Amino acid sequence: MIVLGGSSRQSLAALRVALDNTLKGVSAGDASAISSDLFKALVAIDSSTGLRRALTDSARDSSSKSDLISDLFKKSLGGPALALLASATALRWSAPSGIADAIEQIAVEAEATAENLGNSLDQVQSEIFTFSKLLIENPDLRTALSERSQSAEAKQALLKSIFGSKFSASTNSLLAHSVESRRARSIEKTIAAYSHAVTARRNRVNAHIKSSIALSDGQAKKLADSLTKQIGQPVHLNIEIDSSILGGISIRFGDEVIDGTISNRLAEASRALVS
Repeated sequence: MIVLGGSSRQSLAALRVALDNTLKGVSAGDASAISSDLFKALVAIDSSTGLRRALTDSARDSSSKSDLISDLFKKSLGGPALALLASATALRWSAPSGIADAIEQIAVEAEATAENLGNSLDQVQSEIFTFSKLLIENPDLRTALSERSQSAEAKQALLKSIFGSKFSASTNSLLAHSVESRRARSIEKTIAAYSHAVTARRNRVNAHIKSSIALSDGQAKKLADSLTKQIGQPVHLNIEIDSSILGGISIRFGDEVIDGTISNRLAEASRALVS
């Protein structure tokens, strides 16, 4: 699981907002291409301690770090991924490894977005969970994917032969990256990190709605369309009926909370009177 603290945690949150803006209105193919580019950069960045330090050195101005990204990757990566990497170098990181952790997170989320555009994100989450169970239940598979003497290409071929026709394109892509970008972790921990990132993207495109009464199909569609327009990709509603809020609705969407319930308005009025 990717867990960041301090300034790295705040920087990851900012980078995820940048990812949202990058993914607005893109096709599933474009989202997958951005993910692939980010994974390519991750392999290079994670393999060099000196590069990570150069990209996270607070004594260097952001333009020189952005230039370094351009010099290294402009011939191999597309513009959207280059812009995201430049954004990452402009942020503050508690440790040099933090920037690699964050790039990994948004790379997985970009691939998850490709499936969300086809309303299949739940399927990816389920398939990754299934794969993690198979790793636990099959030591031979786990050993084969962990063997250092085997190339990443050989491991990817093995994965394709077993799961290529069973899993979605995005799941297969993430599994292929998992044996190329293990980052000195076990395959189980890598898959756990990917599962966490997919869940994070799923939470970002699911809105939790509280209402005192059931919404009509038309009201639910209008709300979903409005939120979808805001984030630029399909948003799914989880609607909870809660009579205690008296009236109105509250919306928890990503990191935002819009509370228009009568109970909240009464509480705000009460606090205003007390103050």
